[in-house]
Amino acid sequence: MAEMIFNPHVAPGIFALAITVFYLAWRCFRAKKRGRFRWWGWAGLTVILATEFLNFRGVAWVGTYFTPLAWTGYLLLADSLVCSLKGESLLSSRPWRFFSLAFWSVPLWLIFEAYNLRLQNWKYVGLPENPVLLYLGYFWSFATIWPAIFETAELVGALGIFTKKNSLRRAFQSSTLRILFIFGAALVVVPLAAPVSVAQYLFGAVWIGFILFLDPLNYRWNGFSFLRRFEAGENAAFWNFIAAGWICGILWEFWNYWAAAKWLYIFPIGQSWKVFEMPLAGFLGFLPFALECKVMFEFLQNLKARMGRAQLPDWDVARPHGA
Repeated sequence: MAEMIFNPHVAPGIFALAITVFYLAWRCFRAKKRGRFRWWGWAGLTVILATEFLNFRGVAWVGTYFTPLAWTGYLLLADSLVCSLKGESLLSSRPWRFFSLAFWSVPLWLIFEAYNLRLQNWKYVGLPENPVLLYLGYFWSFATIWPAIFETAELVGALGIFTKKNSLRRAFQSSTLRILFIFGAALVVVPLAAPVSVAQYLFGAVWIGFILFLDPLNYRWNGFSFLRRFEAGENAAFWNFIAAGWICGILWEFWNYWAAAKWLYIFPIGQSWKVFEMPLAGFLGFLPFALECKVMFEFLQNLKARMGRAQLPDWDVARPHGA
């Protein structure tokens, strides 16, 4: 165990995780408006600790489902922290939104799995042979991705780490929106059109492309848009999701490293410079991916509203505390 912890691929990640957790805990304890820690938070913490203990004890089924088990515990813990800080949270006040995130998380992530079939940036190992158990693991794991990003962004917002700042305060011209839209569309399409030997290096374009492709549409449809927030002089939501990408990225790689069923990165960049299983440069992808999660989900809500099946809701769950 000690050899694994002090492995040069592991120790930097544990240090980064420890600093991140310590900072968040410090912000929680110094928060002026902090209410009672709710029961589901204790349940989530128990799930995380029990999952860690049983995995290191070699319990096979826990090792197989280690990642979704740990993330289920995290979602309960993070939501309870948000509730204690704000007096409300997704699970306590808007459970339908939480389960909507979990539901849409699966098909949205499958978009990136489809890209990976061609780009071959990662692969899965240690998966169960039984197809029922296999797809249970896939569905459970994928269903935690979008809720994790949104819950973490809401936690960062509830802690008030980022506040409103005057950034642009000017309207974006239609020509600017069109340029962003076209450039984003190109980034989304080029990795699919390029030869595989080239496309393997282009997954970064996918992480950025959907933001530039869909956020201008969200702007034009009068839904949540980072562009609209920028022109209003507010960038807190942007930074809340960037921070969520950092936090979730470290946790994804940390828990994945110890799991029996896990993913391995096989893209041809920086394989000799890893933190956990992730080549160091790959961690940068988690930051735009968090923005992408917000933009893609908002696009679905806007599209559904335009098709007349629902009222357009305010899905901005990452506003700073007190906003």
